[in-house]
Amino acid sequence: MGLDSALWRLVRPDAEYVWRSKVINDRLKWYKMVMDNKLPAKFLLAKRVPLDINPKELSLEELWEVHDRLREKFLTLLRKSRLGKLTLKEVEEIEEPKYSFLDVKAEIAWRMLSSCRFCERRCGIDRRSRVGTCGVNSNTYVSTYFLHMGEEAPLVPSGTIFYGGCNFKCVYCQNYDISQVSPRSGMKVTPTELAAIQEYLRFEGARNINHVGGDPTPNIHTIISSLKYVRINVPQLWNSNMYLTEDALKLIIDLIDIWLPDFKYGNNKCGERLSKVSNYFDIITRNLSIICKEGDPIIIRHLVLPNHIRCCTEPVLKWIATNCKHALVNVMAQYRPEFLVLKFRDKYRDISRRPTKAEMSEAYALADELGLAYKEIS
Repeated sequence: MGLDSALWRLVRPDAEYVWRSKVINDRLKWYKMVMDNKLPAKFLLAKRVPLDINPKELSLEELWEVHDRLREKFLTLLRKSRLGKLTLKEVEEIEEPKYSFLDVKAEIAWRMLSSCRFCERRCGIDRRSRVGTCGVNSNTYVSTYFLHMGEEAPLVPSGTIFYGGCNFKCVYCQNYDISQVSPRSGMKVTPTELAAIQEYLRFEGARNINHVGGDPTPNIHTIISSLKYVRINVPQLWNSNMYLTEDALKLIIDLIDIWLPDFKYGNNKCGERLSKVSNYFDIITRNLSIICKEGDPIIIRHLVLPNHIRCCTEPVLKWIATNCKHALVNVMAQYRPEFLVLKFRDKYRDISRRPTKAEMSEAYALADELGLAYKEIS
């Protein structure tokens, strides 16, 4: 069973060739070991950190206290695994407890829905009964899932799951149908059904489970809960705008094996104007700083916008070079005017065209000057 290896190698021959790169192997070592079923994905470790009480019996304050205490035990297992002293086979031989660190995370996430603060919009809406500013309620909607061959070479075939809803309102969004126009038009899934999708994609040849959208952040509660029912080893990939709160990041950081964040703007003003969010640069750099200090494998995407080299591309790349030296960087030329930019060209005249060859050359030259590892990825 699974995608024929000869077929996908024909479609993306660089997907195998890229692993000959020392830079790729060094910076994505943990991810590759999990991908190749030599080491366990983080969620498998989280499921084996025991709790001696039903987390539903605890208050939210008590849950966070237990969370932080159990995290120390989780990190001990993670360190052993990353040193090669705890293999996937050895983890699978550990009996799963009735309640675990993962269950604590799932319970906290469901409680947070009552006054939602998954993202930095902090709308406070009770999403158990109402739709949040992200466009979805407590239900999780999957618009599509498939083996994606168009992602960065080390990631393909990527088991991509597109979720409805998004906390951004990007005026140029290419997935505006599921992010803003009809976020609840997909297939409604339960945690067990989402787990079945993940297992199906892995069996079909996925090298990872790619949580994307829209954005996965509004669906944190279902994603975390689904991992309780995933019985196979598969790297979890977070493909997001990263505009989530510190509490939400605290919940998922112990479950994600490789990060694929967007880093769109080099200032707050452009984020406000083009994605309708406040304090963009401050929040994204805060979250990326937390992830980068963990040392997790990370590929940062920067979409080059026309006329935004000075205000966005330059500060973004400089921040990465200073604060996340182990990151791989995708300097992307894929921008094209979509959605509201096409409808209101005068209002968004600066981004009403694709970036020029000269602009992309300037972006690449800057990445070279800063010593960023981008050529293997971009």
